[in-house]
Amino acid sequence: MIEYLLVFITLFILIQAYFAVADKYNIIDKPNHRSAHSQITLRGGGIIFPIAFIIFCIFNYKEVTEMYWSFGLGLLAICLVSFIDDVKTLSGKIRITVHFLSVALLLNFAEMFSMMPVWAWPIFFIIVIGTLNAYNFMDGINGMTGAYTLVTLLTLFYINRDIIPFTQENFIMYAILASLVFLFFNFRKKARCFAGDVGSMGIGFWLIALITLLIMKTQDYKYILLFSVYGIEVVLTIIERLLLKENIFEAHRRHLYQLLANEKKMSHLVISIIYALAQLAVNIFLIYSKLPGYAVILIIFVPFGSIYLFLKLKLKKKIQSTAIK
Repeated sequence: MIEYLLVFITLFILIQAYFAVADKYNIIDKPNHRSAHSQITLRGGGIIFPIAFIIFCIFNYKEVTEMYWSFGLGLLAICLVSFIDDVKTLSGKIRITVHFLSVALLLNFAEMFSMMPVWAWPIFFIIVIGTLNAYNFMDGINGMTGAYTLVTLLTLFYINRDIIPFTQENFIMYAILASLVFLFFNFRKKARCFAGDVGSMGIGFWLIALITLLIMKTQDYKYILLFSVYGIEVVLTIIERLLLKENIFEAHRRHLYQLLANEKKMSHLVISIIYALAQLAVNIFLIYSKLPGYAVILIIFVPFGSIYLFLKLKLKKKIQSTAIK
């Protein structure tokens, strides 16, 4: 407990130090046509996540040397390139190369290369890189990344402690502490900082690693549902944009949370809480359901997908009718 308190205080001090650096070197987020905010805000507050892992390495040197080196290299590589991209836009080739190498290190960390056939490797690369980018797409309003991440991490912590151990407890707890520190400065009407790509990519990478370890331990793929709320929204939004013949790689404002924030003018914090609670409801059902994995996946995806489409269509009609008037 003393260790956790010390880590929390250290992270709190270090993020304040980062704010001073970001302010001095003008590392800011300027609103654009995709943004759901209108004020210039410090960017890159999500650097707290790789910092938390570095502190984890200091307190758990032996375990890191033996078990976590592959994950650590992948995390730090993807966070470094993401932070540079936050400050100065990098070419897509550089980003995708680093993402590919980081994912390879993550899969090595989870020992997936030795446990799955060669033909399945490209599939997992696509899934992991797609999930990372989905996590980045959903980082658009105050509190969203922090609240959603905290719910998922607490669920993983509970599963690891009370249901089936799949990793070292501290490996989850340090990420939780970093999320709490980040939320203190981001879960506000006027956020002190945004996560930036370094934050969404960093914690997304950490969560994917944890969920992959859990799936490999249990051999139950239903735990992909720990990403279900984000997953449903991103997949359905991509399908919508493809049907509209839009470039899915260009910035847009078609996500439901963007429509709620930008058009409906709903509070960012309220939206973030709704998304986090929706994922919490899924997690509770996922943990306590006795149904087989495929049935749980269908039960979650069909109704949640239907609710998402219903809300989005209803909101769009209301926006269109208001525009006509």
